[in-house]
Amino acid sequence: MPKRSDFEKRVKGSIEASIAVKGLLLSDAEAVSTVAEVSMLLIDSLMKGNKVLLFGNGGSAADAQHIAAEFVGRFAFERRALPALALSVNTSCVTAIGNDYGFDLVFSRQIEALGREGDVAIGISTSGNSQNVLQGLSAARKLGLSTVALTGCNGGKLKSAVDHCICAPSNETPRIQECHLLIGHIICELVERTIFPEQSCGSGS
Repeated sequence: MPKRSDFEKRVKGSIEASIAVKGLLLSDAEAVSTVAEVSMLLIDSLMKGNKVLLFGNGGSAADAQHIAAEFVGRFAFERRALPALALSVNTSCVTAIGNDYGFDLVFSRQIEALGREGDVAIGISTSGNSQNVLQGLSAARKLGLSTVALTGCNGGKLKSAVDHCICAPSNETPRIQECHLLIGHIICELVERTIFPEQSCGSGS
């Protein structure tokens, strides 16, 4: 059994690694600009009455649900709900499509049903190569949705398949996911404070 001091060393190492990747993100002018641009895109879409569709697998599915919850619920203060859907949460739908059509189509089929021109589709994949995420974003583009991807360091196949790709500067899945959560929170804050400036002034922050 390792000593507590060994665990403490590992804890500090993981925190330092996370901070280092976020430092790289901060110094990446292109990534910072893309986060700002995606925030503006979402603000414009939501203010026109459109919605956000988010999807991914595993931890990325959890991130999609987290971001959707921040829009539908609230991020920092009380305001009306914003329309956002995470496409991994309807298990009957996901398993029916997976069984009848194949797992690669679990998101594209839902995009076909729910997506409308003017909506924003956000696909999350740490590798940038998840086939069902690629298929979902391809379906979104065909229907006239704006497309966004959150990926890892090189962006994978998604980088050239979407309108906007935000690449977390790491090849390690945990570090990428930690960046995706930070990026999601930044976007939610910018969207919320811009669409609801009166409420944000009274939030005390």
